[in-house]
Amino acid sequence: MIRTLIVDDEHYAREELKLHLASDPAIEIVGEAANAIEALPLIQRLKPDVVFLDIQMPKLSGMELVAMLDPLPRIVFVTAFDEYAIQAFEENAFDYLLKPVEPARLAKTLARLKQDISPQPVERLAPTIEHIPGYLHNRVRLLPIAQVEYAFSDLGGVHVACQGELFHTQLTLKSLEEKSLLLRCHRQYLVSPKAIFEIRLLDNQLAEILTPSGARVPVSRRYLKELKDQLGLD
Repeated sequence: MIRTLIVDDEHYAREELKLHLASDPAIEIVGEAANAIEALPLIQRLKPDVVFLDIQMPKLSGMELVAMLDPLPRIVFVTAFDEYAIQAFEENAFDYLLKPVEPARLAKTLARLKQDISPQPVERLAPTIEHIPGYLHNRVRLLPIAQVEYAFSDLGGVHVACQGELFHTQLTLKSLEEKSLLLRCHRQYLVSPKAIFEIRLLDNQLAEILTPSGARVPVSRRYLKELKDQLGLD
């Protein structure tokens, strides 16, 4: 079964999509949300395989929600506006559907989802990213991974700290973790092993990393032991 969550501020749009999806026995609708703020804890708790996500919603857009998710489920954007398509795929969208959703087009999306979610042999690939495209004002710079101190995500997207400057990147934290040597130290932070000048242990099993530039990178309880193991520390 493909565990599915629907996020749309229009009740009719949610009901119509649910009706289409219910005809496929491989789809299990585990929940729905009327806005992105409501959707965030649902996604974290239910861990759906795929989220059918509207883009234009009040307070928090679908794009902003995606920037906050880590790990990222498969995202199928569903919107009445086609001008967001390029940005959607830059945000690692699985697919992009226009409203009103055509059943034949939805069927193609579901077929791809079934193929993608079916069990595949797991093979850990070697890191492949040597540079990160970094954006700062009107500049685009290819940031060498060896010079990156840390990366983090917030409402504004994913940011990379390199040589004392903070760049925006369109890559996700998940892809940076999988394809570079950056280590996970927090749900929203990755750090370079070369940039760990000092690890300071704090109260409540928390910690922070001090980098050569003087930045303080948080380490959560969840990732502290794993990080110490990866660094060969007791």
